[in-house]
Amino acid sequence: MGRIVDLGRRIELVPIDPHFHDITIALYRQQRGERTVFLVHTYSSLEGADARIQAVVQAMQTLGGMLKTPDNLLYFPCGVGHEAACRRVFLEACKLTQNVPVEPRPLHTLDRKSKLTMTVNSMGNGTYRVGTDGEGRSATRRVAAIAGGLMKLGDMARVEENSKDTVAFPCAHPHDALVGLLLVRAPNVRIVLREEETGASRGVLAAPSQQT
Repeated sequence: MGRIVDLGRRIELVPIDPHFHDITIALYRQQRGERTVFLVHTYSSLEGADARIQAVVQAMQTLGGMLKTPDNLLYFPCGVGHEAACRRVFLEACKLTQNVPVEPRPLHTLDRKSKLTMTVNSMGNGTYRVGTDGEGRSATRRVAAIAGGLMKLGDMARVEENSKDTVAFPCAHPHDALVGLLLVRAPNVRIVLREEETGASRGVLAAPSQQT
């Protein structure tokens, strides 16, 4: 008789992993007291599947600044879930091949639309300000757009109602690696969110008997 395991609530899914035999990998959310933790899981029994899961876990630690419990669950140092941001960390980690070195993303990126370099500065207490090396109305609009992208991708909030360039995490803790990761996608946030919705509508996590 099969054993039922409570994995938690599934929040994201990669239905086909192109880097390891097209297996399905899922991300689950659990609650351990006041701390939110995440489980990366596959039902695949293929040889090497466990190593692939560990590679994704390690990549998430680096890309998202996450920590790991002794039983291989991931969490943010603040203990808060940051679910939307964690989903993005998971998806980006799954895009990486298993043996490629992973480094945190920098807090600056080239905005292809404006051709300007966008920089995010930590202001303390989980607050970040978006800036650019350009001037003028167009640069100001792009700064506001990228700040808005960070808000949507990371569940961040404006520090003040009229502030267009400064956003913060509700937990009031710094998440530099996480912001660096989100910054890469923030200029094209609408495309990113549309891709996530499409992927979620296609994804089905098969039962163990249906996977190899």
